[in-house]
Amino acid sequence: MTKIRFPANSAQVTDAPWAGTLLLFPALSPLLPMAASLLILTDFFQAANRALDYATNLAGPLKARLVLLHVRRDSILDPEMFTGQLSNLGQEAISLALSGVASHLPVPVVAEVGHGRIAFAVADAVARHHPQLVVLGRADHSGTPNELVETTSLDILRTTPYPMLVVPHSVGSTAPPRRVLLAVDGENFTLGEHAGSARQFLAALGAELVVGHVVANRRSGELPPSVLDSVLRTGLALELPPVCTRKVVHEDAADGILQAAQPEDFDLVVLIARQRSFMGNLFHRSVTAQVLLESKIPVLVLPAK
Repeated sequence: MTKIRFPANSAQVTDAPWAGTLLLFPALSPLLPMAASLLILTDFFQAANRALDYATNLAGPLKARLVLLHVRRDSILDPEMFTGQLSNLGQEAISLALSGVASHLPVPVVAEVGHGRIAFAVADAVARHHPQLVVLGRADHSGTPNELVETTSLDILRTTPYPMLVVPHSVGSTAPPRRVLLAVDGENFTLGEHAGSARQFLAALGAELVVGHVVANRRSGELPPSVLDSVLRTGLALELPPVCTRKVVHEDAADGILQAAQPEDFDLVVLIARQRSFMGNLFHRSVTAQVLLESKIPVLVLPAK
């Protein structure tokens, strides 16, 4: 991690336990610690800017600060190092860009620069800041077959399984979600150490929660009680309006979720990602990967134990 020198109106902290981090606060905000944070990755392109707008609007109801992380991908092991896909900003340009972005945000901000592979830089930042969520933008990969796209989100999940919010570059609104689709497979699950932060996230939004389950047979009848019970046991629905369920008929689970998660019906889709789905070599074929790559609305991935 690199310390960046910003203009005089920024607040630099050099003698704190997180020395090397630059704290940026709006002019009228008190320099007070905050209980929650959101870690946002930025490369200053459209998708990252859209994700930052989305995270900024979430910070209000969550009472959270933002941790703005730019990663200089200067590792010779980075697969995109020689493809021309990486920005080649120098240290001074990065400083100016971060300063410009942070100075216009209405919430407290911590700005940092990491180095090397993104997934490892994120793991380091997560270990130090313990954010509620890792937030990143999904760029336009429409010209590339999905099976050839090794997205940052998938790499991060494999390296540091952590609640992650992926915002598509084309998302129409960055307002906090009011209607949430929680897609489940009907099996019991636990969120382990992330259960509390996931509950706090949904409770702070006060959104309507719909539990969705994909079935292959149109004649399967009503959803079994175990589908809703698998969610209620986790406490995710505490402090929320009454939860309802939705049956989605489709032979393919990922396509069924994508069919249901339309912008006119929902603002956010939540996936429960089991370890077997994001640790295997065929991860790019998993339901989680397909929804992350193709969803028209933001996707919140909650790693399950």
